Amino acid sequence: MAVILIIEDDAGIRAALSRALTDRGHAVQWQPGGLPGLQSVIDDRPDVVLLDLGLPDVDGIQVLTMLRAVSEVPVIVVTARDEDTDAVRALDAGADDFVTKPFGADHLDARIRAVLRRGGPQKTEGPLTVGGLALDARTRVATLDGEPLELSRKEFDLLLALAQRAGEVVSKRELLAEVWQQPYGGGDRTIDVHLSWLRRKLGESAAEPRYLHSTRGVGIRLVAPGTD
Repeated sequence: MAVILIIEDDAGIRAALSRALTDRGHAVQWQPGGLPGLQSVIDDRPDVVLLDLGLPDVDGIQVLTMLRAVSEVPVIVVTARDEDTDAVRALDAGADDFVTKPFGADHLDARIRAVLRRGGPQKTEGPLTVGGLALDARTRVATLDGEPLELSRKEFDLLLALAQRAGEVVSKRELLAEVWQQPYGGGDRTIDVHLSWLRRKLGESAAEPRYLHSTRGVGIRLVAPGTD
C-alpha cells in the first residue's frame, strides 16, 4: 500500500481517483490547490504525488518547482494538457512521469508502481566509487576526493546513472529515459547543460575531461582519471 496525495481542483476527478486508488489498496489524501498541496507534502510525507497542472491558485509547473526544492517524493503529473511542450516542461521541472486524461485506473496504478520501484532501495550496497568520486544512492550524498559535492537532484541522478555503468558509453537517449523519463528523446540540450554543470563541479571541461568523456554521436562515459 502507498500513501497517495492527489493535488486536483476538480471535485469529480478527485473523487473518482480516490475511489479507484482506494479500491487498489492505497491510502489517499487530497488537496484542491497547489499551495495547500505543497504544505501537505511537507507535513504528511506521502509516497507519491498526483499533480494536476491546471490549478486555481498556482500553475502546476510552479508547484512542481517549489515541491522539488523541499522534497524528492515521486510526482506523476496527471493533466488534460496533451501538448509535448507541457510534458517536456513538467519532466524538466522534476516530474517522474506524465499521464494525460482520460486514462484507465489500472494504467495509472501501473505508473504509480513503476515510480515507486524507481525510487526504491538501490541494489548496490554502500557508495559507488569511480576514482576519487563517491556516490551513495541511499543518502544521496556525493563526494569528490573526500569533499562534498553540491549537486542538484537531476545532477545527482545523472551522475548516479553513469556511475552505475562506469566504463560504459551510455547514450543520451538512455539517459533521457532513465533520468528524465523521456524515452522519446529530443532533450539532448538538457543533458548537455547538466553535463556542463557537472564538469564544472568535477573540475574539468569538455576539452580537458577527467571523469566525463564524450564519444561523439554515441554518448557519455564515466571513468576514473588516468584510465581512459
